[in-house]
Amino acid sequence: MENFRLINAVQYFKELPHQINAWEWLDKNLTEEQREEFILRYRKDKKELKLIEDDFNSWDGVCKLAKEAGSNFPEVVAAQWALESGWGKHFSGTWNAFGLKGSGTSVDTQEFINGKWITIKAGFINFPDLRTCVTYLVERWYKDYNKFRGVNRATNRNECARLLVVEKYATDPEYSEKLIRIMDQKTGNKEPEPIKPSFTPWSPFTYKVTPNITYGELTLNQEARRFTKQFQCDTALELCQFLEKVRKHFGNKPLVITSASRPEPINTKVGGAKNSEHTYNMPSKGAVDFYIKDVDTYAVQDWCDKSWPYSLGYGAQKGFVHIGLREGKPKIRWNY
Repeated sequence: MENFRLINAVQYFKELPHQINAWEWLDKNLTEEQREEFILRYRKDKKELKLIEDDFNSWDGVCKLAKEAGSNFPEVVAAQWALESGWGKHFSGTWNAFGLKGSGTSVDTQEFINGKWITIKAGFINFPDLRTCVTYLVERWYKDYNKFRGVNRATNRNECARLLVVEKYATDPEYSEKLIRIMDQKTGNKEPEPIKPSFTPWSPFTYKVTPNITYGELTLNQEARRFTKQFQCDTALELCQFLEKVRKHFGNKPLVITSASRPEPINTKVGGAKNSEHTYNMPSKGAVDFYIKDVDTYAVQDWCDKSWPYSLGYGAQKGFVHIGLREGKPKIRWNY
């Protein structure tokens, strides 16, 4: 079946009942946009079709295609087109304006790996037209795709550009800033940053997740422990909001985090449990170990046991309390 092509169905069409039934099913399940596109392509010759694609191969054309495909930030898609293809002059594969890797054309490309630029040979997908290429990009990177949260979740175009780096669309650490500069230059107006930016993976370690807890406390100020997905930040925020309640209940005395983010292989190296909540490796999964200075840890543990409805590890005998979350947010208790 994998080698079956619709053009073969056309060649061998004999108006048999089962063939008619199949074509009617396909006709009924096509969207209006797909139907119109098919009619357009079926009636236009190759020269006319190229003129149509050339018209799309522009800032406004890419913005139009990106919006139709479902991007919340079509100008970011257009900036990617400008950066990756030299404003539509150089494609890495047939109609591949975004350097999308896969089976197709094999060419040399630059990647930023281990702190330096290197040249590697990679395969790039060939697309039948620019519309298909833009749709492919938007479906897999802007919208939610499988377990991946799309960058459409951003609150503004600049955050969207930065999320592309966080989600590892590009290895270039300055990729997002290049996109932002292109957008500023093209549109002629610089989009202001939010007055109080939300907690994101690229926030500085000095960023206060809550009034008394910084990003650096969750990561021990180590880049290797930095979050890479927005859902990790969202989970950490929920945990920190509860920690603020704990802190307030015990007289606002300093709260000390001994362990929070422990992505693999760090978790294994420090002896953490397999698939620990501390890995933050899926939505609504995370944990913080902590104690409060000059406060009995058993008293803190008892209050959290009554007040925290999700995961709690009785670690008071070892000098800390563990609060956590896991998929489904079940109420779980255990001893260390």
